[in-house]
Amino acid sequence: MSEQILASLVHLVVTTISLTGYVGVVLLMAVESACIPLPSEVILPFAGYLVSTARFGGGNSLAGLLLVATAGAIGCNLGSIVAYAIGAWGGRPLVMRYGRFVFFSPHDLDRMTAFFQRWGAITVLLGRLLPVVRTFIAFPAGIARMRQGKFHLYTFVGSWPWCFALAFVGKQLGDRWNTDPAFHAAFHRFHLVVELALVAAVFWFVWTHWRRAKSAPVA
Repeated sequence: MSEQILASLVHLVVTTISLTGYVGVVLLMAVESACIPLPSEVILPFAGYLVSTARFGGGNSLAGLLLVATAGAIGCNLGSIVAYAIGAWGGRPLVMRYGRFVFFSPHDLDRMTAFFQRWGAITVLLGRLLPVVRTFIAFPAGIARMRQGKFHLYTFVGSWPWCFALAFVGKQLGDRWNTDPAFHAAFHRFHLVVELALVAAVFWFVWTHWRRAKSAPVA
């Protein structure tokens, strides 16, 4: 079952980006930033792989990576509008009551709110560079009614390096896949270990957050 879920996820990402190009990167990253479990660690490396095939960038690798990173950062901003609005207009009670449906527990909210209160708006910029945290950081920003201009600026500036780094990894893997027979053979030898590690990480995240959400009192 886990392999089917992973395969379906990868198929969704590959199909969307293959059919719609940069628009697909924007849309998928918007979904991820709206707190729907669609990891950027799958979206952006595939976009980077398309840079290596000249599908993105027209043969100019740097231009392709820059465009992919920018599309990803724009998507992060669009998706964050939803999470920010939930925090701003629904407030903490709404997040506490329904956050469990996106595996966002009261413990997570408390931790991020405390961090946000201590460090202020810069938390949004720094949080965008951290896995998992980057997905949910818009909630406390919305609850605090952070100025939206600054919020979107920090979201873009913080998201762009993350998007570029993941796309760069995908591009490098694509280059080696096509030119290095030893790497191609090694990947086939160890890809099952990589898949199992990825599945284990995803299920650990879902399981721990589901347990926290289940045990938390309903507001």
